[in-house]
Amino acid sequence: MFDSVSIASRGNAEVLIIGQFKGQSLDADTKKLDPEGVALSATKRAEASGEVGSVLTAFPSSPKKSEPNRVLIVGLGDKADFSTGALRNVGAAIGRALAGAKATSATIALDSALSKLAKSKQPSAHDTGAMLGEGLGLISWTYDDLKGTANPAPKRDKLKIISDDAKLRAGLERGLALAEGSNEARRLSQTPPNIATTSWIASEAKKMARKVGLKCTVIQGKALEDEQLVGLINVGKASENKPCLIRLEYTPARGASKRPIVLVGKTMTYDSGGLSIKVGGGMRGMKRDKDGGCAVFGAMHAIATTIKPNRPVVALLSCAENSISDEAYRPDDVITFRNGVTVEVTNTDAEGRLVMADALCWACDKENPEYVVDTATLTGGVVVALGSVYAGLWSNDDALAGKVECAAAGSDERVWRLPLHPDYKAMMKSPVADIVNSAPVREAHPIQGAAFLEHFVADGVKWAHLDIAGTHATDKDSGCFIPGPTGFGARLLANLVEQG
Repeated sequence: MFDSVSIASRGNAEVLIIGQFKGQSLDADTKKLDPEGVALSATKRAEASGEVGSVLTAFPSSPKKSEPNRVLIVGLGDKADFSTGALRNVGAAIGRALAGAKATSATIALDSALSKLAKSKQPSAHDTGAMLGEGLGLISWTYDDLKGTANPAPKRDKLKIISDDAKLRAGLERGLALAEGSNEARRLSQTPPNIATTSWIASEAKKMARKVGLKCTVIQGKALEDEQLVGLINVGKASENKPCLIRLEYTPARGASKRPIVLVGKTMTYDSGGLSIKVGGGMRGMKRDKDGGCAVFGAMHAIATTIKPNRPVVALLSCAENSISDEAYRPDDVITFRNGVTVEVTNTDAEGRLVMADALCWACDKENPEYVVDTATLTGGVVVALGSVYAGLWSNDDALAGKVECAAAGSDERVWRLPLHPDYKAMMKSPVADIVNSAPVREAHPIQGAAFLEHFVADGVKWAHLDIAGTHATDKDSGCFIPGPTGFGARLLANLVEQG
């Protein structure tokens, strides 16, 4: 949509943006912004629904040089049902309309309309800005990196939002910064597997760490053997792109003595299924099997630049490529993990949980975590269960689950908690080893993944697991997103860390 979005406190704007609630006329204060009455006339047109994100355009007949040459009337929805989160989609709708008009500057003046809400529903100027900023930032994401001479990338304008309200500007800056974290996740997700190899992901992590002030360590080669990170070793050994565990660390100026929050991300740069090869069209799109790690990557960007919590945060990206060669691990292999749990491999296409097991063991053994949250495109079963509306959530701690749900509500990245009963762990028992990596029955398929991972969480460690297989990408052009990756989880995890 845009090359960039910036905020300014003064200047002349090409476009004025005002708000209208469904079934309501423009309020008196908003009318004062429209002395010619062109916006009021526009709201009387048949298409003036006031639905959230609807946009009408009106043109003043003789604007002065310093005045806007068009007015956008954006729908705010039903007053009775209004929620602050709806302003994300309003921001996205504004972004789409401004891009369509090739506008480069705009003033957002929704405060008059929003001030007519009931006191309990009125968002602060900061919160209004934050939601609008997230929507504008998310809809502005583009990926033109690989356009060639046959179809060159279009020229994209820089957009400037002008406001004299310091609190609104601060909110816009926060929203844009959180969106940038999600957009970093989307950039990594969209990068194809011949470029986004394991070493490339490690290089991007180092680059980001230098830029935002994180510490980055890459455990690879013999160090994986020394640390008994056998999931990564076995899953990744068939590929020429060697596996690694990428550790990112945020250390605050104060509060460094607190126990860290640990974020774990499944980062499979490509998943062929291994010897249990994916068939038909099942392999297409598997560049996105890294999206759990991408979300954690994006969250760490937001944590370092915007959230800046007063406690340490550690990210662990389990990074490998599941390929095929005479070195490939096999169904029937048994792997002994660093915590002593033995796993019989029944399906090499259930590889993500093996590399995640390494990171969970590391988190419990090495990091002394306050709690651990992992995110992964783990199962097709969660898509069957929840579709693309909710991610699956499992947790061994009710308070932590509540925090995740609260963070998800704040970012509008919805999660649905599913059970984690001991009987599900029993489903994973192996006749040869301790457990299998994929049970022979399909029942409770997404819960199987969580039940497997729980074997690698030490007693007493609070842990939550997010299966984002249904939410990490979209094929629809709606709301804040265009078809492609959504960066699901990046803003959620940043919100979670901000809670503490």
